[in-house]
Amino acid sequence: MNDLIKKLVEAFGPSGFEDGMRDLVRPEIEAYADDLRVDNLGNLIAYKKGDGSGLKVMLAAHIDEIGVMVSHITEEGFCRFTNIGGVLPHNLNGSRVQFANGTVGIISSDRLTDRSKIHGLDKHYIDVGASSKEDCPVSVGDPAGFKREFLAQGKRLTAKSMDDRIGCVVAIEALKRLESTPHDLYFAFTVQEEVGVRGALTAANQIDPDVGIALDVTLTGDVPESNPMAVRLGDGAAIKVKDSGMIAHVGLVNVMKQRADEAGISYQLEVLTGGSTDARSMQISNGGAAAGCISIPCRYVHSQSETVDADDVEACIQLLVEILSKPIEL
Repeated sequence: MNDLIKKLVEAFGPSGFEDGMRDLVRPEIEAYADDLRVDNLGNLIAYKKGDGSGLKVMLAAHIDEIGVMVSHITEEGFCRFTNIGGVLPHNLNGSRVQFANGTVGIISSDRLTDRSKIHGLDKHYIDVGASSKEDCPVSVGDPAGFKREFLAQGKRLTAKSMDDRIGCVVAIEALKRLESTPHDLYFAFTVQEEVGVRGALTAANQIDPDVGIALDVTLTGDVPESNPMAVRLGDGAAIKVKDSGMIAHVGLVNVMKQRADEAGISYQLEVLTGGSTDARSMQISNGGAAAGCISIPCRYVHSQSETVDADDVEACIQLLVEILSKPIEL
């Protein structure tokens, strides 16, 4: 599975520029889907037909990642930029970004007179090796994703876009392992989650599911001076109860817990005080859906070294297969 993870996490795909990611995911799933299509916004949706006795279930894992976009080029050839999604200034100095044309740039900031402070994004720039605006290899409006290679240290897996390429891996592996299902399943590999869960909203409006399950990362409370949180790396799949964007459907949470208990799958309950997922969009689209989320515990979210545990990833895959292969009684 690490080969698939490496392929996805190292790929370019900031929000709004996910074409290459779709091209990577499509060959992984097309043999397992009864239908495959791309909607007008760019979501890749794989349909797997059930036996007619179940529900219409939408699974959402987003293929986009946070990034930056050139907003201005100085006369000396340095690129000022704005954010695409939740880019954190304290993670930027010395980071490398890569543009769609292959150009690699280094992020730095204007001089700080007080080193206890951090500049905002407007005081950062990208050095792409140019000596003037005229010979700059990128243009205003060009997006860039962070550049960092995948690292596996035992069961700890680190990369710049586990959020949410690891959720895509969970969806892909579950689709491959699912031998039969009573449900009509729609695996949506969604776009533009990082800028407002937009892809999941349009996909859910089309699909109109009875049940919606997001597959995404969540924070952990197991590092020094972290916000108190009952999620730890290595303790299993996280079943979301609440985040700042939604309260998960109680019946669906109970189904997830029951399936995990029956199969002996390690799990933990997640209450996230900040942030949300594609589940929010599915929950409130059209007439609404019973929505929830299977979360992959992740340290250092929205940095270039997001870290997950391989056992947690496997637990999430197993839990999803258990849920989808059996009736969902809410």
